[in-house]
Amino acid sequence: MRRVLLCLLNVTNNDAKYRAKVTQSCAYFSSTSPYCQDQPVQDRHIEEHERHSSTGPATRIHKLIASQSDPLLAKEIFDLASRHPDFQPSYAVFHSLIIKLGRAHHFSLMEPLLHSLKYHRFTISPSLFSHIIQIYGDAGNPEKALKTFYTILEFNMKPRRRHLNQILEILVAHRDFIRPAFDLFKSAHRYGVPPNTRSYNILMRAFCLNDDLSIACSLLDKMYERDVLPDVESYRILIQGLCRKSQVNKAVDLLDDMLNKGFVPDTFCYTTLLNSLCRKKQLREAYKLLCRMKVKGCNPDIVHYNTVILGFCREGRALDACKVLEEMPENGCLPNLVSYRTLVGGLCDQGMYEKAKDYVNEMVSKGFSLHFSRVHTLIMGFCGLGKIDEACEIVEVLLKHQNTLHIDTWDGIIGRVCEDDAERLGDILEEIKKVEIKPGSRIVDIGAGFGDFIINRIKGRSRKV
Repeated sequence: MRRVLLCLLNVTNNDAKYRAKVTQSCAYFSSTSPYCQDQPVQDRHIEEHERHSSTGPATRIHKLIASQSDPLLAKEIFDLASRHPDFQPSYAVFHSLIIKLGRAHHFSLMEPLLHSLKYHRFTISPSLFSHIIQIYGDAGNPEKALKTFYTILEFNMKPRRRHLNQILEILVAHRDFIRPAFDLFKSAHRYGVPPNTRSYNILMRAFCLNDDLSIACSLLDKMYERDVLPDVESYRILIQGLCRKSQVNKAVDLLDDMLNKGFVPDTFCYTTLLNSLCRKKQLREAYKLLCRMKVKGCNPDIVHYNTVILGFCREGRALDACKVLEEMPENGCLPNLVSYRTLVGGLCDQGMYEKAKDYVNEMVSKGFSLHFSRVHTLIMGFCGLGKIDEACEIVEVLLKHQNTLHIDTWDGIIGRVCEDDAERLGDILEEIKKVEIKPGSRIVDIGAGFGDFIINRIKGRSRKV
Protein backbone atom coordinates (compact mmCIF):
# COMPACT_ATOMS: atom_id res chain seq x y z
CA MET A 1 0.00 0.00 0.00
CA ARG A 2 2.67 2.56 1.05
CA ARG A 3 4.85 1.71 -1.97
CA VAL A 4 1.92 2.37 -4.30
CA LEU A 5 1.21 5.74 -2.62
CA LEU A 6 4.83 6.84 -2.86
CA CYS A 7 4.91 5.92 -6.54
CA LEU A 8 1.74 7.92 -7.18
CA LEU A 9 3.07 10.93 -5.32
CA ASN A 10 6.52 10.64 -6.92
CA VAL A 11 8.00 11.50 -3.52
CA THR A 12 11.73 12.02 -3.77
CA ASN A 13 12.23 13.27 -0.22
CA ASN A 14 14.10 10.64 1.84
CA ASP A 15 12.80 11.98 5.13
CA ALA A 16 10.83 9.16 6.76
CA LYS A 17 8.59 11.65 8.60
CA TYR A 18 7.77 13.41 5.33
CA ARG A 19 6.81 10.09 3.70
CA ALA A 20 4.73 9.12 6.71
CA LYS A 21 2.71 12.34 6.59
CA VAL A 22 1.92 11.94 2.90
CA THR A 23 1.03 8.26 3.26
CA GLN A 24 -1.19 9.03 6.24
CA SER A 25 -3.48 11.03 3.96
CA CYS A 26 -4.76 7.76 2.51
CA ALA A 27 -6.87 7.40 5.63
CA TYR A 28 -9.06 10.26 4.38
CA PHE A 29 -10.18 8.58 1.14
CA SER A 30 -13.07 6.30 0.45
CA SER A 31 -12.47 2.52 0.63
CA THR A 32 -13.52 2.21 -3.01
CA SER A 33 -10.09 3.45 -4.04
CA PRO A 34 -8.01 0.62 -5.55
CA TYR A 35 -4.99 2.11 -3.79
CA CYS A 36 -6.49 1.47 -0.37
CA GLN A 37 -7.18 -2.24 -0.58
CA ASP A 38 -3.95 -3.15 1.21
CA GLN A 39 -4.40 -0.74 4.12
CA PRO A 40 -3.60 -1.82 7.67
CA VAL A 41 -6.58 -2.49 9.91
CA GLN A 42 -6.20 0.87 11.64
CA ASP A 43 -6.65 2.75 8.34
CA ARG A 44 -9.75 0.64 7.52
CA HIS A 45 -11.25 1.65 10.87
CA ILE A 46 -10.75 5.30 9.97
CA GLU A 47 -12.50 4.74 6.66
CA GLU A 48 -15.41 3.07 8.40
CA HIS A 49 -15.73 6.13 10.66
CA GLU A 50 -15.68 8.44 7.64
CA ARG A 51 -18.27 6.34 5.82
CA HIS A 52 -20.76 6.89 8.62
CA SER A 53 -19.73 10.50 9.30
CA SER A 54 -21.78 13.43 8.07
CA THR A 55 -18.55 15.20 7.17
CA GLY A 56 -17.53 14.67 3.53
CA PRO A 57 -14.07 13.75 2.24
CA ALA A 58 -13.51 17.26 0.84
CA THR A 59 -13.97 18.74 4.29
CA ARG A 60 -11.53 16.27 5.80
CA ILE A 61 -9.01 16.99 3.05
CA HIS A 62 -9.43 20.68 3.72
CA LYS A 63 -8.68 20.16 7.41
CA LEU A 64 -5.65 18.05 6.58
CA ILE A 65 -4.27 20.62 4.11
CA ALA A 66 -4.97 23.51 6.48
CA SER A 67 -3.11 21.75 9.28
CA GLN A 68 0.11 21.34 7.28
CA SER A 69 2.91 23.78 8.05
CA ASP A 70 4.75 22.71 4.90
CA PRO A 71 2.94 24.16 1.84
CA LEU A 72 4.64 21.71 -0.53
CA LEU A 73 3.38 18.80 1.53
CA ALA A 74 -0.11 20.33 1.46
CA LYS A 75 0.13 20.52 -2.34
CA GLU A 76 1.20 16.86 -2.53
CA ILE A 77 -1.81 15.87 -0.45
CA PHE A 78 -4.09 17.87 -2.75
CA ASP A 79 -2.58 16.28 -5.86
CA LEU A 80 -3.02 12.80 -4.40
CA ALA A 81 -6.63 13.51 -3.47
CA SER A 82 -7.36 14.95 -6.93
CA ARG A 83 -6.34 11.66 -8.54
CA HIS A 84 -9.10 9.88 -6.70
CA PRO A 85 -12.17 9.66 -9.02
CA ASP A 86 -14.64 10.26 -6.18
CA PHE A 87 -12.89 13.32 -4.78
CA GLN A 88 -14.55 16.65 -5.52
CA PRO A 89 -12.43 19.48 -4.05
CA SER A 90 -14.37 22.17 -2.27
CA TYR A 91 -13.76 25.89 -2.57
CA ALA A 92 -12.37 25.87 0.97
CA VAL A 93 -9.64 23.45 -0.15
CA PHE A 94 -8.60 25.74 -3.00
CA HIS A 95 -8.77 28.82 -0.80
CA SER A 96 -6.54 27.36 1.92
CA LEU A 97 -4.00 25.90 -0.47
CA ILE A 98 -3.73 29.03 -2.64
CA ILE A 99 -3.07 31.23 0.39
CA LYS A 100 -0.66 28.73 1.91
CA LEU A 101 1.40 28.49 -1.29
CA GLY A 102 1.28 32.25 -1.84
CA ARG A 103 2.54 33.13 1.62
CA ALA A 104 5.48 30.79 1.03
CA HIS A 105 6.10 32.58 -2.33
CA HIS A 106 5.47 29.43 -4.37
CA PHE A 107 3.78 31.52 -7.04
CA SER A 108 4.43 29.00 -9.83
CA LEU A 109 2.25 26.53 -7.91
CA MET A 110 -0.29 29.06 -6.64
CA GLU A 111 -1.17 30.73 -9.93
CA PRO A 112 -2.26 27.56 -11.84
CA LEU A 113 -4.50 26.66 -8.89
CA LEU A 114 -6.09 30.12 -9.01
CA HIS A 115 -6.55 29.79 -12.77
CA SER A 116 -8.21 26.38 -12.35
CA LEU A 117 -10.91 27.95 -10.18
CA LYS A 118 -12.44 29.42 -13.34
CA TYR A 119 -13.61 25.97 -14.36
CA HIS A 120 -15.45 25.22 -11.12
CA ARG A 121 -18.84 26.63 -10.23
CA PHE A 122 -17.70 28.09 -6.97
CA THR A 123 -18.75 31.37 -5.47
CA ILE A 124 -15.38 33.04 -5.06
CA SER A 125 -14.86 34.97 -1.85
CA PRO A 126 -13.53 38.53 -2.37
CA SER A 127 -11.22 37.90 0.59
CA LEU A 128 -9.23 35.42 -1.53
CA PHE A 129 -8.14 38.21 -3.87
CA SER A 130 -7.47 40.49 -0.89
CA HIS A 131 -5.05 37.87 0.42
CA ILE A 132 -3.41 37.41 -2.98
CA ILE A 133 -2.96 41.16 -3.49
CA GLN A 134 -1.40 41.49 -0.04
CA ILE A 135 0.85 38.48 -0.65
CA TYR A 136 2.22 40.07 -3.83
CA GLY A 137 2.64 43.38 -2.00
CA ASP A 138 4.57 41.77 0.86
CA ALA A 139 6.74 40.00 -1.72
CA GLY A 140 7.64 43.35 -3.31
CA ASN A 141 5.90 42.47 -6.57
CA PRO A 142 3.65 45.45 -7.45
CA GLU A 143 3.29 44.35 -11.07
CA LYS A 144 1.53 41.11 -10.12
CA ALA A 145 -0.54 42.94 -7.53
CA LEU A 146 -1.80 45.21 -10.31
CA LYS A 147 -2.45 42.23 -12.58
CA THR A 148 -4.61 40.68 -9.87
CA PHE A 149 -7.10 43.56 -10.27
CA TYR A 150 -7.75 42.47 -13.85
CA THR A 151 -7.72 38.79 -12.84
CA ILE A 152 -10.75 39.51 -10.64
CA LEU A 153 -12.61 40.68 -13.76
CA GLU A 154 -11.81 37.37 -15.48
CA PHE A 155 -13.89 35.63 -12.81
CA ASN A 156 -16.89 37.78 -13.76
CA MET A 157 -16.57 39.54 -10.43
CA LYS A 158 -16.62 43.24 -9.71
CA PRO A 159 -13.55 44.32 -7.73
CA ARG A 160 -14.27 45.84 -4.35
CA ARG A 161 -13.01 49.21 -3.16
CA ARG A 162 -10.77 47.48 -0.67
CA HIS A 163 -9.10 45.67 -3.60
CA LEU A 164 -8.55 48.98 -5.37
CA ASN A 165 -7.14 50.68 -2.28
CA GLN A 166 -4.93 47.71 -1.45
CA ILE A 167 -3.40 47.78 -4.92
CA LEU A 168 -2.99 51.56 -4.88
CA GLU A 169 -1.10 51.42 -1.58
CA ILE A 170 1.19 48.70 -2.91
CA LEU A 171 1.86 50.53 -6.18
CA VAL A 172 2.61 53.96 -4.69
CA ALA A 173 5.12 52.39 -2.30
CA HIS A 174 7.30 51.98 -5.42
CA ARG A 175 8.29 55.23 -7.10
CA ASP A 176 8.20 53.68 -10.59
CA PHE A 177 4.60 52.59 -10.11
CA ILE A 178 3.04 55.91 -9.05
CA ARG A 179 1.92 56.65 -12.62
CA PRO A 180 0.43 53.16 -13.13
CA ALA A 181 -1.38 53.66 -9.84
CA PHE A 182 -2.76 56.97 -11.08
CA ASP A 183 -3.89 55.34 -14.33
CA LEU A 184 -5.72 52.62 -12.41
CA PHE A 185 -7.24 55.27 -10.14
CA LYS A 186 -8.59 57.22 -13.12
CA SER A 187 -10.00 54.15 -14.89
CA ALA A 188 -11.41 52.33 -11.86
CA HIS A 189 -14.93 53.73 -12.34
CA ARG A 190 -15.16 51.88 -15.67
CA TYR A 191 -15.09 48.63 -13.75
CA GLY A 192 -17.75 49.72 -11.28
CA VAL A 193 -15.29 50.73 -8.55
CA PRO A 194 -15.39 54.52 -8.11
CA PRO A 195 -12.56 55.71 -5.83
CA ASN A 196 -13.51 56.78 -2.32
CA THR A 197 -11.91 59.17 0.16
CA ARG A 198 -9.22 56.68 1.09
CA SER A 199 -8.32 56.20 -2.58
CA TYR A 200 -7.82 59.93 -3.02
CA ASN A 201 -5.78 60.15 0.19
CA ILE A 202 -3.45 57.39 -0.99
CA LEU A 203 -2.77 59.20 -4.27
CA MET A 204 -2.45 62.64 -2.67
CA ARG A 205 0.11 61.37 -0.17
CA ALA A 206 2.08 59.67 -2.94
CA PHE A 207 2.20 62.80 -5.11
CA CYS A 208 3.16 64.99 -2.13
CA LEU A 209 6.06 62.69 -1.31
CA ASN A 210 7.00 62.71 -4.99
CA ASP A 211 7.01 66.55 -5.02
CA ASP A 212 4.03 66.70 -7.41
CA LEU A 213 2.07 69.13 -5.25
CA SER A 214 0.02 70.54 -8.11
CA ILE A 215 -1.46 67.12 -8.87
CA ALA A 216 -2.06 66.43 -5.18
CA CYS A 217 -3.92 69.73 -4.73
CA SER A 218 -5.96 69.16 -7.89
CA LEU A 219 -7.16 65.84 -6.48
CA LEU A 220 -8.75 67.67 -3.54
CA ASP A 221 -10.70 69.83 -6.02
CA LYS A 222 -11.73 66.69 -7.93
CA MET A 223 -13.14 65.21 -4.74
CA TYR A 224 -15.64 68.04 -4.41
CA GLU A 225 -16.46 67.87 -8.12
CA ARG A 226 -17.27 64.15 -7.83
CA ASP A 227 -19.15 64.43 -4.53
CA VAL A 228 -16.47 62.57 -2.61
CA LEU A 229 -16.23 64.13 0.84
CA PRO A 230 -12.65 64.75 2.04
CA ASP A 231 -11.74 64.08 5.65
CA VAL A 232 -9.26 65.62 8.08
CA GLU A 233 -6.55 63.31 6.77
CA SER A 234 -7.05 64.66 3.23
CA TYR A 235 -6.27 68.19 4.39
CA ARG A 236 -3.46 67.06 6.70
CA ILE A 237 -1.70 65.29 3.83
CA LEU A 238 -1.73 68.46 1.72
CA ILE A 239 -0.75 70.74 4.64
CA GLN A 240 2.23 68.52 5.41
CA GLY A 241 3.17 68.39 1.73
CA LEU A 242 3.05 72.17 1.37
CA CYS A 243 5.04 72.73 4.56
CA ARG A 244 7.63 70.20 3.44
CA LYS A 245 8.21 72.38 0.36
CA SER A 246 8.29 75.57 2.50
CA GLN A 247 4.97 76.78 1.09
CA VAL A 248 3.71 77.57 4.56
CA ASN A 249 1.45 80.48 3.52
CA LYS A 250 -0.49 78.21 1.18
CA ALA A 251 -0.71 75.68 3.99
CA VAL A 252 -2.23 78.31 6.29
CA ASP A 253 -4.75 79.24 3.57
CA LEU A 254 -5.65 75.56 3.26
CA LEU A 255 -6.18 75.39 7.02
CA ASP A 256 -8.56 78.36 6.79
CA ASP A 257 -10.42 76.67 3.95
CA MET A 258 -10.63 73.53 6.05
CA LEU A 259 -12.11 75.47 8.97
CA ASN A 260 -14.58 77.32 6.74
CA LYS A 261 -15.88 73.99 5.45
CA GLY A 262 -16.56 72.79 9.00
CA PHE A 263 -13.61 70.47 9.53
CA VAL A 264 -11.77 70.46 12.86
CA PRO A 265 -8.01 70.12 12.26
CA ASP A 266 -6.24 67.53 14.38
CA THR A 267 -3.11 68.10 16.45
CA PHE A 268 -0.83 66.92 13.62
CA CYS A 269 -2.09 69.68 11.31
CA TYR A 270 -1.29 72.33 13.89
CA THR A 271 2.08 70.78 14.82
CA THR A 272 3.16 70.83 11.18
CA LEU A 273 2.05 74.43 10.66
CA LEU A 274 3.57 75.75 13.90
CA ASN A 275 6.90 74.09 13.16
CA SER A 276 6.97 75.47 9.62
CA LEU A 277 5.98 78.99 10.70
CA CYS A 278 8.72 79.02 13.34
CA ARG A 279 11.32 77.78 10.89
CA LYS A 280 10.27 80.49 8.43
CA LYS A 281 10.65 83.00 11.32
CA GLN A 282 6.97 83.93 11.12
CA LEU A 283 6.72 83.91 14.90
CA ARG A 284 3.85 86.36 15.15
CA GLU A 285 1.70 84.12 12.94
CA ALA A 286 2.80 81.06 14.91
CA TYR A 287 1.76 82.64 18.20
CA LYS A 288 -1.59 83.77 16.75
CA LEU A 289 -2.24 80.25 15.48
CA LEU A 290 -1.39 78.83 18.91
CA CYS A 291 -3.86 81.22 20.56
CA ARG A 292 -6.76 80.41 18.25
CA MET A 293 -6.35 76.63 18.43
CA LYS A 294 -8.53 76.32 21.53
CA VAL A 295 -11.21 78.54 19.99
CA LYS A 296 -11.29 76.27 16.93
CA GLY A 297 -11.82 73.10 18.96
CA CYS A 298 -8.27 71.78 19.40
CA ASN A 299 -6.56 72.36 22.74
CA PRO A 300 -2.81 73.04 22.36
CA ASP A 301 -0.66 70.31 23.88
CA ILE A 302 2.90 70.30 25.18
CA VAL A 303 4.35 69.74 21.70
CA HIS A 304 2.64 72.84 20.32
CA TYR A 305 3.83 75.05 23.19
CA ASN A 306 7.38 73.73 23.09
CA THR A 307 7.51 74.29 19.33
CA VAL A 308 6.66 77.98 19.75
CA ILE A 309 8.99 78.39 22.77
CA LEU A 310 11.85 76.95 20.73
CA GLY A 311 10.96 79.20 17.79
CA PHE A 312 11.15 82.34 19.94
CA CYS A 313 14.41 81.26 21.63
CA ARG A 314 16.06 80.51 18.29
CA GLU A 315 15.35 84.05 17.14
CA GLY A 316 16.64 85.71 20.32
CA ARG A 317 13.18 86.46 21.71
CA ALA A 318 13.44 84.60 25.00
CA LEU A 319 11.15 87.06 26.82
CA ASP A 320 8.34 86.20 24.39
CA ALA A 321 9.07 82.55 25.09
CA CYS A 322 8.68 83.30 28.82
CA LYS A 323 5.25 84.72 28.09
CA VAL A 324 4.23 81.54 26.28
CA LEU A 325 5.43 79.38 29.17
CA GLU A 326 3.56 81.49 31.73
CA GLU A 327 0.31 81.08 29.74
CA MET A 328 0.53 77.29 29.63
CA PRO A 329 -1.04 76.48 33.05
CA GLU A 330 -4.00 78.77 32.27
CA ASN A 331 -4.75 76.64 29.21
CA GLY A 332 -4.49 73.33 31.05
CA CYS A 333 -0.97 72.39 29.94
CA LEU A 334 1.98 72.29 32.35
CA PRO A 335 5.57 72.95 31.22
CA ASN A 336 7.80 69.89 31.07
CA LEU A 337 11.55 69.31 31.12
CA VAL A 338 11.93 70.34 27.46
CA SER A 339 10.02 73.57 28.08
CA TYR A 340 12.31 74.66 30.92
CA ARG A 341 15.57 73.54 29.32
CA THR A 342 14.73 75.34 26.08
CA LEU A 343 13.75 78.53 27.88
CA VAL A 344 16.77 78.59 30.23
CA GLY A 345 19.05 78.00 27.25
CA GLY A 346 17.43 80.86 25.33
CA LEU A 347 17.76 83.23 28.27
CA CYS A 348 21.42 82.31 28.81
CA ASP A 349 22.15 82.85 25.12
CA GLN A 350 20.83 86.39 25.50
CA GLY A 351 22.76 87.00 28.73
CA MET A 352 19.60 87.15 30.87
CA TYR A 353 21.15 85.14 33.69
CA GLU A 354 18.97 86.54 36.50
CA LYS A 355 15.81 85.53 34.63
CA ALA A 356 17.33 82.16 33.83
CA LYS A 357 18.19 81.62 37.50
CA ASP A 358 14.53 82.14 38.47
CA TYR A 359 13.42 79.43 36.04
CA VAL A 360 16.19 77.10 37.24
CA ASN A 361 14.89 77.46 40.80
CA GLU A 362 11.36 76.77 39.54
CA MET A 363 12.26 73.73 37.48
CA VAL A 364 14.45 71.99 40.09
CA SER A 365 11.70 72.52 42.68
CA LYS A 366 9.43 70.51 40.36
CA GLY A 367 11.92 67.66 40.09
CA PHE A 368 13.44 68.60 36.72
CA SER A 369 17.19 68.73 36.15
CA LEU A 370 19.08 71.18 33.97
CA HIS A 371 21.54 69.83 31.42
CA PHE A 372 25.13 70.16 32.62
CA SER A 373 26.07 72.26 29.58
CA ARG A 374 23.44 74.86 30.46
CA VAL A 375 24.49 74.74 34.13
CA HIS A 376 28.02 75.56 33.03
CA THR A 377 26.84 78.41 30.78
CA LEU A 378 24.72 79.92 33.55
CA ILE A 379 27.35 79.68 36.32
CA MET A 380 30.17 80.90 34.10
CA GLY A 381 27.89 83.70 32.90
CA PHE A 382 27.46 84.94 36.46
CA CYS A 383 31.17 84.53 37.14
CA GLY A 384 31.99 86.51 34.02
CA LEU A 385 29.87 89.37 35.31
CA GLY A 386 31.59 89.18 38.70
CA LYS A 387 28.40 87.89 40.36
CA ILE A 388 30.08 85.08 42.27
CA ASP A 389 27.44 85.03 44.99
CA GLU A 390 24.66 84.37 42.44
CA ALA A 391 26.77 81.60 40.89
CA CYS A 392 27.23 80.05 44.34
CA GLU A 393 23.51 80.19 44.93
CA ILE A 394 22.88 78.24 41.74
CA VAL A 395 25.45 75.63 42.80
CA GLU A 396 23.87 75.25 46.23
CA VAL A 397 20.35 74.86 44.78
CA LEU A 398 21.51 72.24 42.31
CA LEU A 399 23.44 70.26 44.92
CA LYS A 400 20.50 70.45 47.31
CA HIS A 401 18.31 68.79 44.66
CA GLN A 402 20.99 66.16 43.93
CA ASN A 403 22.06 67.58 40.58
CA THR A 404 25.72 67.06 39.64
CA LEU A 405 28.08 69.59 38.10
CA HIS A 406 30.55 68.95 35.31
CA ILE A 407 34.26 69.01 36.25
CA ASP A 408 34.78 72.08 34.04
CA THR A 409 32.11 73.92 36.01
CA TRP A 410 33.83 73.01 39.28
CA ASP A 411 37.16 74.21 37.91
CA GLY A 412 35.62 77.52 36.99
CA ILE A 413 33.70 78.16 40.23
CA ILE A 414 36.37 77.00 42.68
CA GLY A 415 38.94 79.46 41.40
CA ARG A 416 36.50 82.34 41.75
CA VAL A 417 35.24 81.32 45.19
CA CYS A 418 38.66 80.84 46.71
CA GLU A 419 40.59 83.70 45.15
CA ASP A 420 40.05 85.94 48.24
CA ASP A 421 41.08 83.17 50.67
CA ALA A 422 44.03 81.66 48.86
CA GLU A 423 46.11 81.33 52.05
CA ARG A 424 43.55 79.11 53.80
CA LEU A 425 43.13 77.01 50.63
CA GLY A 426 46.90 76.53 50.41
CA ASP A 427 47.06 75.30 54.01
CA ILE A 428 44.38 72.69 53.31
CA LEU A 429 46.22 71.45 50.25
CA GLU A 430 49.44 71.15 52.23
CA GLU A 431 47.63 69.09 54.86
CA ILE A 432 46.35 66.80 52.14
CA LYS A 433 49.91 66.26 50.84
CA LYS A 434 51.03 65.12 54.29
CA VAL A 435 48.45 62.33 54.46
CA GLU A 436 50.04 58.91 53.93
CA ILE A 437 48.21 57.21 51.12
CA LYS A 438 47.88 53.47 51.66
CA PRO A 439 46.32 50.79 49.44
CA GLY A 440 43.10 50.96 51.45
CA SER A 441 42.93 54.76 51.63
CA ARG A 442 39.79 56.47 50.30
CA ILE A 443 40.35 59.59 48.23
CA VAL A 444 37.07 60.97 49.57
CA ASP A 445 38.37 60.77 53.14
CA ILE A 446 41.76 62.28 52.27
CA GLY A 447 40.17 65.30 50.59
CA ALA A 448 37.36 65.73 53.10
CA GLY A 449 38.83 68.95 54.47
CA PHE A 450 39.10 70.42 50.99
CA GLY A 451 35.52 69.45 50.15
CA ASP A 452 34.15 70.88 53.37
CA PHE A 453 36.01 74.11 52.78
CA ILE A 454 34.63 74.55 49.25
CA ILE A 455 31.05 73.70 50.23
CA ASN A 456 31.13 76.04 53.21
CA ARG A 457 32.50 78.84 51.05
CA ILE A 458 29.78 78.33 48.46
CA LYS A 459 27.04 78.21 51.09
CA GLY A 460 28.45 81.24 52.84
CA ARG A 461 28.49 83.30 49.66
CA SER A 462 25.04 82.15 48.55
CA ARG A 463 23.51 83.30 51.83
CA LYS A 464 24.75 86.82 51.15
CA VAL A 465 22.48 87.08 48.11
